[in-house]
Amino acid sequence: MSDRVNHNPDVLSCLANLSNDEVLTPPEVANAMLDMLPQGLFKDPNARFLDPACKSGIFLREIAKRLLEGLKDSFPDRQERIDHIFHKQLYGIAITEITSLLARRSLYCSKYANSIYSVTSFDGTTGNIRFKQIEHTWNGNGKCQYCGASKEQFDRGKEFESHAYEFIHGKNIKELYNMKFDLIISNPPYQISDGGYGDSAKPIYHLFVEQAKKLKPRYLSMIIPARWYSGGKGLNEFRKVMLNDARLSVIHDYPETKDCFPGVNIRGGVCYFLWDRDNKGLCEIYSHRSDAFDVITRPLLEVGADTFIRYNKAIQILRKVQEHNEPTMEQLVSSRKPFGIPTNFSDYEDKPTGLYKIKIFKNGGYAYVRLDSLTNREKYLGKYKVLVSKASPGSDDYPHLVFSEPIVAHPNEACTETYLVVSLVEDEEQGKHLKMYMATKFFRFLVLLIKNTQDVPKRVYSFVPQQNLDEEWDDEKLYLKYNISEDEQAFIHTLVKDVAWK
Repeated sequence: MSDRVNHNPDVLSCLANLSNDEVLTPPEVANAMLDMLPQGLFKDPNARFLDPACKSGIFLREIAKRLLEGLKDSFPDRQERIDHIFHKQLYGIAITEITSLLARRSLYCSKYANSIYSVTSFDGTTGNIRFKQIEHTWNGNGKCQYCGASKEQFDRGKEFESHAYEFIHGKNIKELYNMKFDLIISNPPYQISDGGYGDSAKPIYHLFVEQAKKLKPRYLSMIIPARWYSGGKGLNEFRKVMLNDARLSVIHDYPETKDCFPGVNIRGGVCYFLWDRDNKGLCEIYSHRSDAFDVITRPLLEVGADTFIRYNKAIQILRKVQEHNEPTMEQLVSSRKPFGIPTNFSDYEDKPTGLYKIKIFKNGGYAYVRLDSLTNREKYLGKYKVLVSKASPGSDDYPHLVFSEPIVAHPNEACTETYLVVSLVEDEEQGKHLKMYMATKFFRFLVLLIKNTQDVPKRVYSFVPQQNLDEEWDDEKLYLKYNISEDEQAFIHTLVKDVAWK
């Protein structure tokens, strides 16, 4: 018999990775999330479970399997057990009409809950998996007041999907279900277009987390992009709340998305977590890489840090560096637009001519601008400085290279907002020494502890110590200074690649 005949995959595994916008959850990931919970929960006939962003129905299906086994003693009759579980314990809110049908098909074995093919009989077609067509509520700025979607893009005919998700589009979430839930679990939509430049999009996954907390469940578990650790548009308050919440008891972190969602690339990786209403202790951090992981129970925030460090093995290295109490590079790096020139600036000449005498580095080369086009002239223009792109290389190697090759810029040279000024230096030699320091794996590793997207803003340099730039710096010298062990060096080298410009 051929392999094709013998092959009988789970259809939800096959559907799991159709797009990066709304990634469906593979069954093995759903079960890993359920494994974080006390398994006695699935022996409780009074426990209730909610997925507020149903796509494939995988979470409810896998919970049903556990309840079917766990409630054997409470309901010896299998059909009575099925009826109790599906009618009184499992609830879902679908994100689209199509996913409501898929979720019902996955859970009830029929896309219509009152069908003769359904494993349990409901009075209506929806069962406990509801879908309601919701419209955005536009404010005066052309944005949805609940999710930030762009009116220009989503205020359209009813024949089109609005992507206005019921769970996060309402003032009183408790009106959806007049009951308490023991577990809210989901893989919510990650972002929605906000009408900004290019492919600008606003994160919305945090809104699902925040709404779920308002229902005061015993447990909350969601799988979301990991960029909230230290970045993300509009996520500052969410990050602050999450990282100071002692109820966050477990985090599984995947810097490489493919290790969790095969075939999917979400820059910055993904994570899933367990929020335990009664937890008041430290957090178990599982750091995954390929098929291996390590786990440490530790605080979500290290002393003096305001971002989450995802690599468990990095903690001891960082502590060794911080023992020296040195000022950091963040204090030297400029904010965006160091000379006030936007990326799309067009008032320039390709060669110096007339008033266009100031050399300016821009994306893809350089040009010449007028002196009066620049701001911050007194601070930066007349001095040597080192520039670096505020976005790391565009290839998939960007996490391992961390940032692009720096530029040693001379007096009367400037840049567009494509670059940041890393630091002013005394002369070209100091500039070359800083560039050498930035080429070290040590420097780029400390940047990587905060940087989890392609963006390289000022704040990602907050762990990097300043050095005496009258000296040359290489990894060997830095490892000796900070007492970095061979094992710790080997770990650094797994994350950061050599660069050609050192």
